[in-house]
Amino acid sequence: MTAPDHTADPPPAPAAAPVLVEGRGPLSRAVVDALRGGRPPAHSTAAVLRADPWGEDLQLALYLLYELHYRGFRGVDEALEWDPDLLRLRRALEDRFGHALRTATAGSPETVAEAFGPLLVEPVDLSGSLSHFLETEGELWQLREYAALRSLYHLKEADPHAWVIPRLHGRAKAAMVAIEYDEFGGGHAERIHARLFADLMGDLGLDTAYGHYLEQAPAPLLATVNLMSFLGLHRALRGALVGHFACVEVTSSPGSRRLARAMRRCGAGPAAEHFYAEHVEADAVHEQVVRHDVIGGLLADEPDLEADVAFGCAATVLLEDRLAAHLRRGWSRGRSVLRTPLGRP
Repeated sequence: MTAPDHTADPPPAPAAAPVLVEGRGPLSRAVVDALRGGRPPAHSTAAVLRADPWGEDLQLALYLLYELHYRGFRGVDEALEWDPDLLRLRRALEDRFGHALRTATAGSPETVAEAFGPLLVEPVDLSGSLSHFLETEGELWQLREYAALRSLYHLKEADPHAWVIPRLHGRAKAAMVAIEYDEFGGGHAERIHARLFADLMGDLGLDTAYGHYLEQAPAPLLATVNLMSFLGLHRALRGALVGHFACVEVTSSPGSRRLARAMRRCGAGPAAEHFYAEHVEADAVHEQVVRHDVIGGLLADEPDLEADVAFGCAATVLLEDRLAAHLRRGWSRGRSVLRTPLGRP
């Protein structure tokens, strides 16, 4: 029997992986070149320090590096997931992003009660709510753009949060697994929430391929997805990831109700409406479980993580507000909020 050749090039990522996009600045171009050529990323420390932590270049570079831990990219060596040079660059970019998040949320509540209290009450004034705008004024082309952007998360819905499971134990772990079980379809492939979102995209005439709309996604959207990966990949930030997850679940049900109405009003289709209708019921239950059992169980075991849980909530609200402002600003001018507009369905 011939011994295996360990010096041979490992197989590239499978065809189901997304296509690698072009860079948007020196850092993301360095990442793209490194992934294509299998060599260290050519960048300088000064370039990282000069980079706008909210900007297109840094956010895309981070997204590309994080995606190596999900499905990778077509034609990119899977072994690069743990390449030391890429990991060093990722850490430097994370330091910039993390510092910006901490600075922007300075002064936010540091207790769970204060952080989540305002989210448990439906605000009287919904004028700043993106889901309210889509429910009452949104047009079909805007719903299509919204879905295309959100697909970068929803086609891997709940995946980033699964990283916290081995970092929990007891009541918190049992409750987190129960919620994730629902997110992953309760044992039924056709009910996986990522599959339901792909069905929504089909109703809207969008391409359902994983990661297809990365090229069109602006930095404010990339930041919302990067936050989940940033928190999920660091055990030290497990409390913040729980805070992020709880914030999403607490705010999901009322927002999903409004988006289901938006889909119905615009005639988007039954699958488009069903995705959000499903989240109205599921996340109303998840909200109770995540607050009482996931957060409650975590803090019963590790009470010193309460400030981290509150930070995860504050960072989530910050980035969602930034994204909503970006979308409303573009749509109010009658413009596409994508980097390149969608074609006709």
